[in-house]
Amino acid sequence: MADLSNIARPYAQAVFELAQAAGDLAGWGDQLDLLGTIAADETMEQLLENPAFSGEQQVALITDICGDKLSADGANLVKLLVRNDRVSALPAIASLYAEKRAEAEKVVEAKVVTATAIDDGQQQSFAQALERKLGRSVKLEFSVDEDLIGGAVIRAGDWVIDGSVKAQLEQLVGAVAA
Repeated sequence: MADLSNIARPYAQAVFELAQAAGDLAGWGDQLDLLGTIAADETMEQLLENPAFSGEQQVALITDICGDKLSADGANLVKLLVRNDRVSALPAIASLYAEKRAEAEKVVEAKVVTATAIDDGQQQSFAQALERKLGRSVKLEFSVDEDLIGGAVIRAGDWVIDGSVKAQLEQLVGAVAA
């Protein structure tokens, strides 16, 4: 089977254009997140791959699970994906859409891993510094990894800053061993 990102790309682009025209990037993001979660469910995958389960039954099941969280256009997307046997691409469509949305909204998602928990003021300082550095609005996700010993690791897209004590010690060991 072709790479799911290649299959998902035109669908994500079409949905993005539709959402942008309707001024509803967030609404479509929510719908795609929900649809992607449903399609990625192991039990759902098995059911949708069962040849005895008709396309109409697949559409009905997915739209029933979504309930009122799925717009008429969202239901039409489900019908299109079922008809083209592309429901398995929904998680990739949601991911690609999220990337396009973040780019359009000038937002970058970043992850900050610290050796110890940091308070709200420190989190805000991180956010402001990253926004200045990247020239974009930043959505930060913080987590703790005690193995870092001290410092932090920051990841935003392909950009990584590893200011952890663990990384510094590994560099030192490498320099001494060389």
